[in-house]
Amino acid sequence: MTRKRIVVYLMVGGLVMVGLGGCGRRESHSVRVATFNASLNRNDAGKLVTDLAGDDPQAKAVAEIVQRVRPDILVVNEFDWDDNGEAARLFHDRYLAVGQRVSGEPAARAIEYPFWFTASVNTGTPSGLDLDNDGIVGASGVAYGGDALGFGFFPGQYGMVIYSRFPIHTEEIRTFQNLLWRDMPDALLPVDPDSGEPWYTDAELAVLPLSSKSHWDVPVNVAGRTVHLLISHPTPPVFDGPEDRNGRRNHDEIRLWRDYITANAASYLYDDRGTGGGLTDGASFIIMGDMNSDPHDGDSHERPIAMLLRHPRVDTSITPTSAGGSEQARLQGGYNERHTGDPGFDTADFDDGERGPGNLRLDYVLPSKDLGVVDAGVFWPLSDDPLFDLVGVSDHRLVWVDMVVGP
Repeated sequence: MTRKRIVVYLMVGGLVMVGLGGCGRRESHSVRVATFNASLNRNDAGKLVTDLAGDDPQAKAVAEIVQRVRPDILVVNEFDWDDNGEAARLFHDRYLAVGQRVSGEPAARAIEYPFWFTASVNTGTPSGLDLDNDGIVGASGVAYGGDALGFGFFPGQYGMVIYSRFPIHTEEIRTFQNLLWRDMPDALLPVDPDSGEPWYTDAELAVLPLSSKSHWDVPVNVAGRTVHLLISHPTPPVFDGPEDRNGRRNHDEIRLWRDYITANAASYLYDDRGTGGGLTDGASFIIMGDMNSDPHDGDSHERPIAMLLRHPRVDTSITPTSAGGSEQARLQGGYNERHTGDPGFDTADFDDGERGPGNLRLDYVLPSKDLGVVDAGVFWPLSDDPLFDLVGVSDHRLVWVDMVVGP
């Protein structure tokens, strides 16, 4: 019997919600949730759509990884945004929904998601101001990216997309793309170390958002229970100067989620519809994405991910791990030998030479304690595994967590 497919686009203030009808609610409460910085970004607007419309080898490898892991909910970071959701649709229909065989193993089984969500982001959005203080307002290239509201060569670069087998509460989605950094109490706004003056002018602070991409609260209905997906991709804490403007922004982008789930700490927050406050006490949530912060190693300012890992509402009873991460740290050596964190927890494979930073734990799936975590892992096979070559598709690894969600 052929299942009828109905595609619906809902666009409100730059949001795109897409659903395919015909799937009933899963009866099982066993849920696998994953996040993957898949590096599906391009340097030119529209290039990702063009590539996905063809036969893109990178997208096929990313899709095979997803098909091997088979998450029920998937967040993809570094997925270029377009205003009609075409890239998200193409990746689903032409890659995820088609069994892939890049690895040489028997083909993976296709995987379909009845619902997905994407929205605009700040990366590549021009500010019209000299945010990097290089004396020019960039019109193209790196200078343009440094003056954008979040580093990027065009609006939407390094965006995000969520795929879900569970219905999304569309009307309850909250986005925090426009929350100004200056409006966070005790924000770590940078100071010019030479002059001692604020790095940003008042005019710049009046337009500079806290989020380098966006922060999303996307509620999903998991077997009759609402679970809030708290999605973001804070800026890397590098590529700046001694003022550490990116490191400080990364810190405060992560702090936003700490405040959002903490009673009496979120009164300053306002979403893009003007609604204030944070998450309701007792609400179920999963914080997900590439946080660009390792709890022990790397360059993040004051290890901000610790704010979430130590939060009393966050379940860290099982840390996602892999044998491949430990093996590669040993084989690659270099800067990895200076690290103090467990290499089995690493989720990103970076420069291992003397300049570092080596391999790091940057990608997280952090459920609230009321969700029953039963297993977790990082897709990083050993080098003699037939699936090992797949991981070269990105410098990050897919991270997954299994949980049992009751009604």
